Amino acid sequence: MHQGTVQQSNAQEGSAFVQPPDGGDDGLNARRWQRILASYSTPDHLRSAAELAITALPLIILWTAAWFAFSLGHAWASLLIAIPAAGFLVRLFMIQHDCGHGTFFADRLANDWVGRAIGVLTLTPYDCWRRSHAIHHATTGNLDRRGVGDLDTLTVREYCALSRWGRLKYRLYRHPLVMFGVGPAYLFLLQQRLPVGFMRNGWQPWISTMATNLAIAVIVATLTWFIGIQAFLLVHLPIVLLAATTGVWLFYVQHQFEHTMWDRDERWNLHQAALYGSSHYELPRLLRWFTANIGIHHVHHLSSRIPYYRLARVLRDHPELRDVGRITLLQSFRTVRLVLWDETQRRLVSFRDVTTRAA
Repeated sequence: MHQGTVQQSNAQEGSAFVQPPDGGDDGLNARRWQRILASYSTPDHLRSAAELAITALPLIILWTAAWFAFSLGHAWASLLIAIPAAGFLVRLFMIQHDCGHGTFFADRLANDWVGRAIGVLTLTPYDCWRRSHAIHHATTGNLDRRGVGDLDTLTVREYCALSRWGRLKYRLYRHPLVMFGVGPAYLFLLQQRLPVGFMRNGWQPWISTMATNLAIAVIVATLTWFIGIQAFLLVHLPIVLLAATTGVWLFYVQHQFEHTMWDRDERWNLHQAALYGSSHYELPRLLRWFTANIGIHHVHHLSSRIPYYRLARVLRDHPELRDVGRITLLQSFRTVRLVLWDETQRRLVSFRDVTTRAA
């Protein structure tokens, strides 16, 4: 896509921003970009192995250091160590994410078994998650195919048609304390212990989930045998909860921004939705490393076969993609209030926007 093929909005809080198109030929251009980006999709086995090593080994070292600090009576030090440890756990999840797309290694079995092993540490049944995530990629931005692998998002019309109790439930669901506090803990500790959404789809989702649960139980039992249940919980839970909250936040920002893109099935275009319905979450360099470039989400959705360590190179080679869906760290905190899709204005709006309009 060249600069002339996209619509420039007014400068958004001092930064350039490319809005999603409303019709025209941009969908064809998005498909052209998918063909261009295919050249970045071949994984480098040595690079992948190195990325796995520099993520998993520091996590093990930090976990051990947190336990050692706790055993010496320095619980505060253990909690401080939990912060970088959670960062490495998030990064490990991103490797699992690439395995799910078949991009971390060229060999499918290598991707699957590395992904399954990581899934035990991230509390995420790999095969079950891979299936729901594939549905997310295939339906992103489609208002008529919501519900699998995404966050619940209502349109203004749907919200206004709810009962008072229905509106209250949706407001609670979208409240930051629930979305980024209770929600991540519930998702990773409880919900993913069952193949939610796939319980009627045969035995494969059950095998994936139960095998992961069994492996988790074995590791938990072994560690609690050696260090005790209190030490295990007070060392491991902070790491898991911090990583879970970070992961949910990243997934949220990747699609819940003001000028994202949603359409009904008859107007929906997969390539447009991939490019314009996903954000470019521009993070500081250190955070980009810990999040494995997942913030370059518009490129990832447009060509999900690109390994995460090549996403930054795509932006260097094609700078015209940098401003598509661009959100800075500061701007991202303001997306929390955006909770409803306005089909008329074609943007996400807040509850206050709807209340003010109705008054």
